[in-house]
Amino acid sequence: MIVKLLEYHDILNPVLFSRSPALQQAWVDVQQAVAATDWPHGTGSFSIYPESGKKSREGNGVKLIKVPCIRALHARGWMTERLPDVGSSVLRTEDLDALKSTPDGWIAFEGETGNISSSHRALNKLFLTMKETNTIGSFLVVPSNRLKLFLTDRIGNIGELEPYFSLWRDLTGIDGALRILVVEHDAESFDVPKIPKGTDGRALR
Repeated sequence: MIVKLLEYHDILNPVLFSRSPALQQAWVDVQQAVAATDWPHGTGSFSIYPESGKKSREGNGVKLIKVPCIRALHARGWMTERLPDVGSSVLRTEDLDALKSTPDGWIAFEGETGNISSSHRALNKLFLTMKETNTIGSFLVVPSNRLKLFLTDRIGNIGELEPYFSLWRDLTGIDGALRILVVEHDAESFDVPKIPKGTDGRALR
């Protein structure tokens, strides 16, 4: 098996996911892209090296995890490079992993690879771009509480975001829908290579 879609949480305007054909198709795209995510790449399964990321230079990196997912979205017609300007004063195109153009408006996708502060920034930018532009929906992918144990310390994860759900669900003035996806590895094995970390400060921790 590949990376598992453990659960998802609808934060804003959940009814749109059943009423909007564009969002329904985007949801199919996202599920299939998540299902294409494997490690090691090309194996068709997702096995994590089960070492804690608490100590410096231990555990697994994050950024390479989403590579197959983004490629799969691109293959399904999502834009992933040189994204067009969505007309937001707060969301630059480089802040998005993927963007889909539909007759009804834009749909945004972000796979979180930063620390928990980065996750909050990503959510705030998605909220604001849906408020300021014709973006009808957004998807954010984060690690499960189990998967986070083996990744870079303090990586954004569902356990640290969930306490804020009630606050975000009370937001007004935003017409778009937001869905947060929680993913988890299929297996733990010391026989697979660690996912390499980046070379910037937090990534090595």
